Amino acid sequence: MFRTLFVAAIFLPAALAQWPSYRISKTPADIAGPAPRTPDGKPDLSGIWDRGMAVTDQAPPKAGPVDPARVGVSGTQPPSGPRPFQDLPSAVPGGLPMLPAAAEYRRQRKESNSKEHPDAHCLPLNPVQLHSHPQPRKIIQTPGEVVIIYEANGGLRQIFTDGRPLPGPDPEPWWFGYSIGKWEGDTLIVETTGFRDDQWLDEEGTPMTSSGHITERIRRPTYGTLEIEVRVDDPKTFSKPWSVKLKQSLLPDTELIEFVCAENEKSVRHMVGK
Repeated sequence: MFRTLFVAAIFLPAALAQWPSYRISKTPADIAGPAPRTPDGKPDLSGIWDRGMAVTDQAPPKAGPVDPARVGVSGTQPPSGPRPFQDLPSAVPGGLPMLPAAAEYRRQRKESNSKEHPDAHCLPLNPVQLHSHPQPRKIIQTPGEVVIIYEANGGLRQIFTDGRPLPGPDPEPWWFGYSIGKWEGDTLIVETTGFRDDQWLDEEGTPMTSSGHITERIRRPTYGTLEIEVRVDDPKTFSKPWSVKLKQSLLPDTELIEFVCAENEKSVRHMVGK
């Protein structure tokens, strides 16, 4: 027994030390202050951001335990709003306007325990779900491109802001789609098309097809907050477009860690459905 505890005591610090330890000199007042700007005067969206929480009228959940690896400058988890939208229908007022065939497809996916979800197979996630994925994301903004690095499955998304158009009617399908962005005042408007035909918008299996068109309106009203409105239009899945709003909080004292999902993967063989 003593030997077991001794071995655990040796390896526990190593397990906790996997996150780079680096503190920056930002105070809560800095976090609440104005957003930084690029040399051309645009808000600089760069930073590492916590999961997005849907903005609803519901009361926020009770505070949970603090994760030392994701602590903000105040010593507590950054406030992010009421709830993640891993389950989209609960976050959209009135529920999703799904067509019957799409609703049945979603039901089948959910009843099979979502065992075919791309995340379970080390494959990329749709940008809609990635906005509220529990692992953080890092935004790097340059004059002609915004790059989002997702810790989840080591994802990489490019948003071109150099004036190029969206691809034509029959583009090469991408997991993340093909994204272009333009500025309207302090808001970055991102249009994304060109998706694969087997998308999952949430953990519950809400589908989207290659006809899907996603519009994101991204603002940084303060140093420590991103506001994002996501609008989804897919006539093969939904009877009309729908949208959801969320907020993301800055994680000023951490970095992304390497995520190699397929390394030593032993879970897929245990996944069963109905």
